[in-house]
Amino acid sequence: MTSWITICDTCKREGWDAETASRTDGEALAEQVEAAAAGVAGIKTRRVSCLMGCSHGCNVAIQGEGKLAYTLGRFDPAEDGAAQAIVDYAALHAQSDSGQVPFRQWPQGVKGHFVTRHPPLPKED
Repeated sequence: MTSWITICDTCKREGWDAETASRTDGEALAEQVEAAAAGVAGIKTRRVSCLMGCSHGCNVAIQGEGKLAYTLGRFDPAEDGAAQAIVDYAALHAQSDSGQVPFRQWPQGVKGHFVTRHPPLPKED
């Protein structure tokens, strides 16, 4: 089943300066996540402008139909391996029936980055 990585492309980390930066931190992270996810079975990416987690920037959401959804934040696009850790976690999410991934399987690069968990929407009767 497909899991989506939704990346906020308007995120700006503390210290971001419009006069010296050619793009937002979110745009940089989005490019890295998109590249890391290219060709990974069960993973799709999309960009949105604002996940409203500005104090936690850079933010991504991991979602799949009928599954738990997660918001992760506080990523630094300059940090080696952050994008790959996000994609690796999303792949585990895609393989899980419920969306829950046991802690022992989490890639090191996502530990400490979880902001919220949302239950799946109920099925309509």
